[in-house]
Amino acid sequence: MARQERAEQTRSAILQAAARRFDEVGFAAASLSDILAEAGVTKGALYFHFKAKEDLADALIDEQFRVWESLSGIDNPGLQTVIDLGHRLAISLQHDVRVRAGIRLVIEQGSFLLPASSAYQQWIDTVRSFLLAAKAAGDLRKEVDVHQLAQLVIGSFTGIQLTSQVLTGRADLPERVTFMWETILSSVVPPRRRHKFSAAGALIGAGSS
Repeated sequence: MARQERAEQTRSAILQAAARRFDEVGFAAASLSDILAEAGVTKGALYFHFKAKEDLADALIDEQFRVWESLSGIDNPGLQTVIDLGHRLAISLQHDVRVRAGIRLVIEQGSFLLPASSAYQQWIDTVRSFLLAAKAAGDLRKEVDVHQLAQLVIGSFTGIQLTSQVLTGRADLPERVTFMWETILSSVVPPRRRHKFSAAGALIGAGSS
C-alpha cells in the first residue's frame, strides 16, 4: 500500500509539473527535462508512468472532465446544469493549473501527434445530453436545435475564456460567462420559464434544474 501511495504521489507530482509547463509555454516549448526538474523526479520515474510527452498531454486533457463529476449525480439534470458546468469550469480555469493546461492543449490541437478533437466532442456531447433533458421538460423553445445549441455553448465559452485570458488573465471570466448565459437564455428559453434559471449559476444566484 505504501509503495502504491508513493507511486500515485510521484505520478501526481509529474502531472502537476507538466501542467505548469504546458500552461506557461504550451506543448511544443515544454521540455521533458524542464518537467523533470520541476517535479523533482528521475527520468526513470517519469517513464514508469508516462512513455512520452504526448502521454502527459493526453492525461491532462482527460483531467479537465473532473470539473463536471460533482454534477453527474444530479437527479434532474437540465439547462441549469449546463450553466453551472460553465461556471465551475470558469472557476477551475482561474485556480486549477491542470484544468488550464488541459484546455490549452485542446485549443492547441495539432501541436502534438494526436489531435484533441475528441475532447471538444466530449464537451459537446455532455452539454447536449443536459439540453435534451431541458427540451423534454419544456425549458427550451420548440424550434431550438439541441445539437446546434450545444456547439454554440462550447464554442462561445471557448472564445470567451480566451478573450478573458488575454485581457484580464481570466479575472473577469465568471462575469463574462454570466453575460453569455443572459444572452443565450433570452433567445432559447420560453418567457414563462425564464425565471427558473440563473445565468450567474445556481451556486452564485438563484435557480435550479
